[in-house]
Amino acid sequence: MGEPVSREKPLRVGIIGCGKIVAQYLTSFRRLEDVRLTAVADLDMERARAVASEWNDGAGDGGGDGGGGAGDGGVRAVSVEELLAAPDVDLVLNLTIPAAHAEVALAAIAAGKSVYGEKPLAATTAEARRVLDAAREAGVVVGCAPDTVLGTGIQTARKAIDDGLIGAPVAATATMVTPGHERWHPNPDFYYQPGGGPLLDMGPYYVTALVTLLGPVVSVIGSASHTRSERVIGSGPRAGEKVPVEIDTHVTGVLVHESGVLSTLVMSFDAVATHSANIEVHGPQGTLAVPDPNHFDGETRLFRLGGSEWETLPVSAGYIDSGRGYGIADLAATPEGQEPRAGGVLAFHALDVMESLLDSAHTGKAVAVTSRADRPSAVPLTGQEG
Repeated sequence: MGEPVSREKPLRVGIIGCGKIVAQYLTSFRRLEDVRLTAVADLDMERARAVASEWNDGAGDGGGDGGGGAGDGGVRAVSVEELLAAPDVDLVLNLTIPAAHAEVALAAIAAGKSVYGEKPLAATTAEARRVLDAAREAGVVVGCAPDTVLGTGIQTARKAIDDGLIGAPVAATATMVTPGHERWHPNPDFYYQPGGGPLLDMGPYYVTALVTLLGPVVSVIGSASHTRSERVIGSGPRAGEKVPVEIDTHVTGVLVHESGVLSTLVMSFDAVATHSANIEVHGPQGTLAVPDPNHFDGETRLFRLGGSEWETLPVSAGYIDSGRGYGIADLAATPEGQEPRAGGVLAFHALDVMESLLDSAHTGKAVAVTSRADRPSAVPLTGQEG
């Protein structure tokens, strides 16, 4: 068993994968005092150099050094191998494609580094288990998106539940519908191949939010449909090209929480629009309309028993004005030996819930969820420097 890695501050971060989403992390890192970006890597060195140059030039942030980097010798563009060997990288931020998540995470862990990845933790629970087991053996920490649940939106809703504003929760609904990503995405093929689909694409936000609000899930039962055999790309250089559909594009099911709450989940690439709230939580004393779990903020609204209209609750919990990467700062602030709020155990549980739901949809039987993740501790109302 490896020795636990000391979480000294600032936490020195190296990024592997310099695609489109990296810009959101750079924006957050500029203002997080406990996170310092030191190196970036990509299979395409030109992309890595562009990210390093953007950071070192202070582009788009008003010129501040924020959490370090440009004011400490600059961020280096290096190869993946060089980043994994770098002594000034404590944690690898894994922004590669989902199919490579486990491979990159395992390489980082083998190099003695903690790892934080974009969702999902891995393509399958079998791969994800290898990541968690390797990290435990090495004594390093695993974190994983989505960290949207740490923002003021979900955390204010959670505080309303904890404060008893709706009474003991009895049920919830979570709804995400869209006519399909091919309408706007120039290369939507992945969304319609195994490992894609509405549940695995957007489900991590919703399932993680439901567990944060209501606790872990113990069993699921689901159904799914496959309505079209192909999709037509609507934009970009491939506009008009047909993409084969190899997965179910509408998934629905019921999640049974350990607390007894029943959450109904609808994830669809087949519907046009909905009036439904992204998430609603129902109790005997009221109903909460919870903001979009794909965002860090948003209004939490309450309809009280005997009331006549919805009321907007004041922001009362969560990281203020947060963004992607706040889960890394939260990890840095987590005492050694404790699981981070946006930790690997929660990410594994969310993936297990989704895999189990798809298994249920294909077998027609309820499926027990064998993993367990404690409901993460609440985030008090906290400014960005916290």
